[in-house]
Formats: sequence, C-alpha cells, structure tokens
Amino acid sequence: MSTTETPSAIHLPSLATAILIMLAGTLYPLMMANAAGKADHGLATALFVAMSAGLVRGVGFVPRALVWRWLFSGWTCLLALGLAGWIKFLS
Repeated sequence: MSTTETPSAIHLPSLATAILIMLAGTLYPLMMANAAGKADHGLATALFVAMSAGLVRGVGFVPRALVWRWLFSGWTCLLALGLAGWIKFLS
C-alpha cells in the first residue's frame, strides 16, 4: 500500500516575515539592543525563533512529527513575533 503525499506550498506570509527579520537584523543590528545599547537576548531569541519558524514553514516544509510541525508552523512564527514586539515595547 503506497501513500501519496501532496507537496506543501510556499507560505508567503511566513517567508516574508522571516526574510524581513533577516534583512532588518543584518542592516540594523541595534534593533536587538535595549535602551542602554546592550544586547537584548530575550528580544533576539524571540526574533530568531520567529525567523527560523518562518523560514521552515515559508519554503513549504511541514514536518511529520506533531511537535516539530507545531514548532515550525506559521502560528509559532506569529506568536514569537508578537512576543518580540511585546519585549521591545516594554524596554
């Protein structure tokens, strides 16, 4: 018995978010700094999680295992991006 899997399509919102975070972090790394100019590790972590999840989901890869599927989903990208915005707003 063979199973035919349909290929996943590119998810443009996640991919665009990931590319935007990548470009912004490269061109303006101070966006990941706090008011004192020191590295804000919480903000950087949230942005990197959003970027990673966005790239994986954005190119159309959907893992088989439920845990990995959840961790690399568009929802995780959105949630981490929201967390980054909240951290940036508080600092």
